[in-house]
Amino acid sequence: MKQEKCYYVYIMASKRNGTIYIGVTNNLFSRSFQHKLKENPKSFTAKYNVTRLVYYESYGYIQYAIQREKQLKKWNRQWKIELIEKENPAWRDLFLDMT
Repeated sequence: MKQEKCYYVYIMASKRNGTIYIGVTNNLFSRSFQHKLKENPKSFTAKYNVTRLVYYESYGYIQYAIQREKQLKKWNRQWKIELIEKENPAWRDLFLDMT
């Protein structure tokens, strides 16, 4: 397996304990910004105002990132909230750290 990039599994939220979205990307800054701009007005994140990056993990291989994304999507809501709060108890928008 050839490592080419860094891949991210990320969680966006509308607010603390609000609507949650889980995704995977190879450019966390750009993808987060797309959510903030609501580039696709009909998307889930635009419809529910899910614009705050609250959690992410990085992987060297896309298949591991996709595997983790699928795993997290199967988790119940409380487990997802606990994962976010373990690393980001205030639900800060981590995108602001990248600018």
